[in-house]
Amino acid sequence: MSSTDNNLKWVACWGNATSITNRQEAVYAKNITLRYPIRMCFSGSALRFRFSNLTGTESVTLAKVFIGHTPITFGGETRVTLLPGKETESDAIDYAVNRGDTIDVSFYLDDYAQMNSGTLVTGPLSKGFYAYGDYAEADELPLDLTRHTNWFYFLNTIDVLTSAENHAVVCYGDSITAQSWPDYMAQLAFGSNVSIIRRAVSGTRILRQYDCITYQAYGLKGTTRFPIEMNVAGATDVIIQHGINDIIHPVGEDVNPFRPWSDLPTVEEMERGVEDIYVKPAKSMGLKVWSGTLLPIYGWRTYNEKRDAMRHAFNEWLRTSPIFDGCIDFDAAVRCTTNPKAFADGFDSGDHLHPSERAYEAMAQVAAHKLIRHIPSRYDHEELY
Repeated sequence: MSSTDNNLKWVACWGNATSITNRQEAVYAKNITLRYPIRMCFSGSALRFRFSNLTGTESVTLAKVFIGHTPITFGGETRVTLLPGKETESDAIDYAVNRGDTIDVSFYLDDYAQMNSGTLVTGPLSKGFYAYGDYAEADELPLDLTRHTNWFYFLNTIDVLTSAENHAVVCYGDSITAQSWPDYMAQLAFGSNVSIIRRAVSGTRILRQYDCITYQAYGLKGTTRFPIEMNVAGATDVIIQHGINDIIHPVGEDVNPFRPWSDLPTVEEMERGVEDIYVKPAKSMGLKVWSGTLLPIYGWRTYNEKRDAMRHAFNEWLRTSPIFDGCIDFDAAVRCTTNPKAFADGFDSGDHLHPSERAYEAMAQVAAHKLIRHIPSRYDHEELY
């Protein structure tokens, strides 16, 4: 493949959102290596990498950045400073990959770095490591100095120069989407011409955000997030599964000073928010927009009949509104047939809000059915692994 080949294009093959991390006591890190193994869903001839300090308030310097033993450069330089509130894209790196390869993206922080920018995600394809010391170029991280992490700091998106038939589907949402179903969908899509790009931040709402240290990790509101997170090369579709936190968070200032009842929107306000903040901008980008219904909340600690009635009304709009190109009915895929307010048996993680792994697999199945034209057969799937 050549970068001048007209039959090639840049397509995002991996991505997460960037938000305010849950720093708790630890705000800075020094003399640390971060490594993220990424499985390639497409073959290609070159890669480029986006690093984000979107929610940082100080510059962060990555002293070394590598893919395997190959340095990733920025304007020809191997050391890069990420400015606060900004995202930085690398040079295009000539680096041949085959579908199914796992690449290791490693970077070293030699001096104190503010660890504000990142996100927490989980799933079978989402894992990272950190090690004390400089091991950015090492084949293996030292076992005694290394731990696993699901926090993805600074690394935001990887693009691959690949066949023009390949394209990306964006999964946009909150903690439901920050957990496993996009990874399971990526597994189902593996071997097709579709990549799955996750843009999800736990605790986020469509219409509000928290500006206090207690809930900083709950991230940015839709008007701030969406234009930034939809910077996805080769994207053709976006799935929007968002809004449950707008419904369940407000409890009144007498219970929690940061969660006033004034934050509780009407269903109509949520509908307008989705249309104005998400659908219209996505359509202007040439994307198809798929609604994702909200999941059961029966038994959740702030559950009441009013909140569930809001969820039901919002879901009916998501299913029927002509502004969407279609609906992915996640609610129908995971709810109990005899008590549709609740999860089906085995589909509740235990907190009555987040699904179990089995339920996430079911969500991936219904999304894949709508958005992946050819789902590889079980035989093909096993061969590709």
